[in-house]
Amino acid sequence: MIQLYEKGAYLIHGTEIIPENEEVNAVLKQKTGKTVEKMEAKKATIAYDILKNHNISDNMDKLRIKFDRLTSHDITFVGIIQTARASGLEKFPVPYVLTNCHNSLCAVGGTINEDDHMFGLSCAKKYGGIYVPPHQAVIHQFAREMLAGGGRMVLGSDSHTRYGALGTMAMGEGGPEIVKQLLSQTYDINMPEIVGVYLTGKPQKGVGPQDIALAIIGKVFKNGYVKNKIMEFIGDGIDNLSVDYRIGIDVMTTETTCLSSIWKTDDKVKEFYEIHKRPEDYKELNMGEITYYDGLIYVDLSTIKPMIAMPFHPSNTYEIDELNANLMDILDEVEKNALISLDNNKVEYKLKDKVRNGRLYVEQGEIAGCAGGGFENICDAADILRGKNIGNDEFTLNIYPASQPIMMELVKNGSIADLMAAGATIRTAFCGPCFGAGDVPCNNGLSIRHSTRNFPNREGSKVTNGQIASVALMDARSIAATAANFGFLTSATEFDGEFTKPRYFFDSSIYEKRVYNGVGKADKTVEIKFGPNIVDWPEMTFLTENMILKVVSEIHDPVTTTDELIPSGETSSYRSNPLGLAEFTLSRKDPAYVSRAKEVQRAEKARLAGNDICAANPELNDVYKKIAEKFTIDPKTTEIGSTIYAVKPGDGSAREQAASCQKVLGGYANIAKEYATKRYRSNLINWGMLPFLLEGDLPFANGDYLFIKDIKKAIIEKESTIKAYVVNKNMKEFELSLGELTEDEREIILKGCLINYNKK
Repeated sequence: MIQLYEKGAYLIHGTEIIPENEEVNAVLKQKTGKTVEKMEAKKATIAYDILKNHNISDNMDKLRIKFDRLTSHDITFVGIIQTARASGLEKFPVPYVLTNCHNSLCAVGGTINEDDHMFGLSCAKKYGGIYVPPHQAVIHQFAREMLAGGGRMVLGSDSHTRYGALGTMAMGEGGPEIVKQLLSQTYDINMPEIVGVYLTGKPQKGVGPQDIALAIIGKVFKNGYVKNKIMEFIGDGIDNLSVDYRIGIDVMTTETTCLSSIWKTDDKVKEFYEIHKRPEDYKELNMGEITYYDGLIYVDLSTIKPMIAMPFHPSNTYEIDELNANLMDILDEVEKNALISLDNNKVEYKLKDKVRNGRLYVEQGEIAGCAGGGFENICDAADILRGKNIGNDEFTLNIYPASQPIMMELVKNGSIADLMAAGATIRTAFCGPCFGAGDVPCNNGLSIRHSTRNFPNREGSKVTNGQIASVALMDARSIAATAANFGFLTSATEFDGEFTKPRYFFDSSIYEKRVYNGVGKADKTVEIKFGPNIVDWPEMTFLTENMILKVVSEIHDPVTTTDELIPSGETSSYRSNPLGLAEFTLSRKDPAYVSRAKEVQRAEKARLAGNDICAANPELNDVYKKIAEKFTIDPKTTEIGSTIYAVKPGDGSAREQAASCQKVLGGYANIAKEYATKRYRSNLINWGMLPFLLEGDLPFANGDYLFIKDIKKAIIEKESTIKAYVVNKNMKEFELSLGELTEDEREIILKGCLINYNKK
């Protein structure tokens, strides 16, 4: 059972929940013997205390955060460091970890992946960072093992930066927010609401952390219950969970669209730090005697059954038993809903043909990455598969331990041997299966994965090439049970053996031998190694008084993911080349976008060069004439850019390239009903793009020109609404807004991007 409280709730002594209602004050006084002030009770959360300790402003409503540690991987750190270098970077002010777990295969584009790795190593030496070579660890496992600490805050350029189970408040943001920290600037947010997640009971045998996570995601994603809020895990049920189990739940909180997460800590967390030879990094964290939460999620762990998230979102959840009992009806529903996600592309999408003799057959199983590759997950999978085999038909099983220390211990305790004997293949630490850079299923294939996401095409297929495959998210235990049943979907609760739960021993010498640690040892004499694919960001201009925008893509899906804005997988090797990567923008959603955006950009380039604007784009002749009927403007000082409209863009990855690629192609704005995540909106702002909001019916269509008068003045004077005009429709007037902007965000937009803002 999962219950969402309609309003806030008080927690007394960490055990008794008092819902907020008209009688709450009287009830609290009766229970505690004193008058309870809500604002004081808000300060009793674990999250409030951590935020207070990292806020350098004198206002807890307007936070200016400095983080203790930073993390990036090899499809983000090149662009981040290049941006910071252009802005005056001299050395890393805090420990900054550069892992190489996304472009580890070096399979696309010749030398360019390893060139990025050498760039990262040379920068770790020059600026004083930590460099983790390929195949040593996925970014989040290394951070858990070596970076997290009680009461710390970590910022990472990957959306699944979540270490709350270890008492560390971690956030995933776009690269520019890392740049700000590298330049000793701050992460500026309003004080977020804090939602308690009260866990009680004990999970059933065979139910794993992914099952608990998917059950929660299914309850809170669509209604936005925790969007941009902090989830604080509390309750007596935590005592029944191992630290590995807690980590498995915690990493998936990203898929709820919450801002961050934090858990109360105990002796099991203390033991985790002792095992990893960092006992000094443990800190006991607990809520106060009387604590107020802005919302509460009550989770009875004993009622959760093995879950499956069907295509194409982690919130599309069903119990596995429910799916098996209503197979054709649910598959039919999933197929119909998939057409929305696929935007009715000309591909044949079907799942019902995978039903064989009344059972759902899958072609592939994956246990991998920061969610699935943990020690306990793989040991439990080995217990289920010991003495069995996965068969010799289409079904395959691939397992990626999340770090070399985990791999080493699995070798020593025999789990690897048991899994290989059953027919599984064992791979090194790599994030590829999570974003489509490894183990792409066959066309029309169905893969069950203990990984983080199952968005359209994220597994690597290309709809525009007539390909489609599906990922369903499941826990490692049910994946192993399915494998033991030769690929027929099976719940792990059918396993009648015992889980051996072997003890974990951490071999720190693995990292001591291979990881470069340059913290505090910056060497200015080191020359950075540049490969031919590592390209500087193009020059970007300041905002002009007025703006002309052409709508070049119109997306009406309920949610648009960052994978649809800039694909993962095949694009990863080009993340160090802004111009090369931009060619892939919206390629899986709107293949005509790039050419349309470039047509608009030609006119802007002509304007900046002092050439004939209308010769570059003859459409503008009529645009200028129509505007002149109502306003006087100078075309030479009015910038021309493109924009896209999407209902709710930005769900998913923190990758800044979802925004920067649009900017590189001359995109100056997005227009949306709302933004799916704070991080995508921040990415737009940091690249100088206007995050417009639109209420009501859509007044324009794809291909229309929009005129926004006095946009610079509106930003400077903090106007709440901005008048805009649809040029093609007789200058039809409508209103846009920008939402709340900090003073720094306004200045970044005015100067065209964060790089310009920081230039001396």
